[in-house]
Amino acid sequence: MIVEKSFRCPYCGERISVLLDGSGGEQAYVEDCEVCCRPIEIGCSFSSSGRPLGFHARRLDE
Repeated sequence: MIVEKSFRCPYCGERISVLLDGSGGEQAYVEDCEVCCRPIEIGCSFSSSGRPLGFHARRLDE
């Protein structure tokens, strides 16, 4: 199950949208902001049925 998640960049505040793969359980990766190009740590978790349980997007320098 693919889930679209929107959030604001923790650096510049621009709204960003990412696609998350619900079949992967817990995931963590780094993706650059499309606007300011700074690295954002994205983490998410899904239930066994693919439903989103948690999500975070934070600065790497926190």
